[in-house]
Amino acid sequence: MKMKRLVVNMAAATAGLAAGHAMAAGFALQNQNGAGTGYAYAGSAAVAEDASTIFFNPAGMLYLSEGHHVTGALTVLDRSLEFSDRGSNALRVAAPPVPAYALGSKGGNAGGVSAVPAAYWAMSINKDLRVGLGVSPTFGNATEWADDFIGRYQGVYSEIKAINLNPSVAFRVNEKIALGFGVNYVKFEADLRGMQPVTGALPSTVDVKSKLSGDDTGWGWNVGAIFELSPQARLALTYRSKIDLDVEGQVETGPSSTPAKVAVELPDTASIALAYQMSDKLQILADYTWMGWSSIPSLDVKHRSLGVTLTDERLGFKDSFRVGLGMQYQYTDALRLRAGMAYDESPVTTVSDRTVRLPDSDRTWLAFGLNYKLNKQTSIDAGYARLFFDKEKIERRTVLGMTQTGQFVRGSFDTSVNIFSLQVNHAF
Repeated sequence: MKMKRLVVNMAAATAGLAAGHAMAAGFALQNQNGAGTGYAYAGSAAVAEDASTIFFNPAGMLYLSEGHHVTGALTVLDRSLEFSDRGSNALRVAAPPVPAYALGSKGGNAGGVSAVPAAYWAMSINKDLRVGLGVSPTFGNATEWADDFIGRYQGVYSEIKAINLNPSVAFRVNEKIALGFGVNYVKFEADLRGMQPVTGALPSTVDVKSKLSGDDTGWGWNVGAIFELSPQARLALTYRSKIDLDVEGQVETGPSSTPAKVAVELPDTASIALAYQMSDKLQILADYTWMGWSSIPSLDVKHRSLGVTLTDERLGFKDSFRVGLGMQYQYTDALRLRAGMAYDESPVTTVSDRTVRLPDSDRTWLAFGLNYKLNKQTSIDAGYARLFFDKEKIERRTVLGMTQTGQFVRGSFDTSVNIFSLQVNHAF
């Protein structure tokens, strides 16, 4: 009963804070612990230093000392997102002399500050068998433009949250091989808003807010392995499955409401990681991660009972990859220093597929951090990362319902992110 209450409380606390900005490609959240921020999450599947290994590679629990391990982390994301217009045209629903709708503003800063928490617990059954539980938001996005934004008919507010409960088990095959397996239960919520023109108000130009919202739960699984290549080298392989969701909710436009549904297949991921001890003090970390974003080509919103398509928002996502390189340096017995860099490829490849809801682009991480042992049982991690986004363009046609209009949103996005992380680890 105590464990059930702990799980419920952890999940509730995570859900309350998890409307974060996506800091991995697409709308995935890389920030599954605080320690990894310091080395840009390079080689995370092979690190296995605290209970957060449950997410990155459950086999890593076998590299923790026997007993209980608890890890709690909080990451703060500070994102700036601004739009520069490069020739957008105003929406027109009737020929002159009926006036076009006002073009609108640049929308202000659509970024902001958000917090991403995560919590993990691991326990040894014996020296060759471990169990654990992780609670964290694995996907999330928050973008908010002004209501008079140039691209308001394509979206002004977008919030996605996916909270993941991840019970896991790990066992040792022999001295060289450790395996881990986890089950993933995901609670998914989405709230997408935009503006709709009220054509009956012409020649006046009036907008009304529309909202698509819904939620669902889904199941998936993950598996990991760690191979001891030598006393100095550790190789890790991991895979996290797709999660099928049938999101049900409603489309609200002004006072009217329509029951709606949309099928979403959250992408699978696969990673290979290496941790190499070059000397007594220096460890090198590296990884390559693939993500199957092509599972979400569009958001096809259908009437819940009639089955007809209400809107079909093209995303055009392609599979993407991430590479990272990092290091840890044991400066003193108590202090470990970290640094890392990574390149994260966006699943958005064309200007017509880029959206105002998710103006994604390729990004580069530069990071540093530390771990400090307070005593034999407790340590803290702190990290900072700066993300540099490519300045990418948009040239996307506005679609109202299933009707293509003559308006194009044309411009570019300036994005920058600062990430601050803190983590506490305790063993008993």
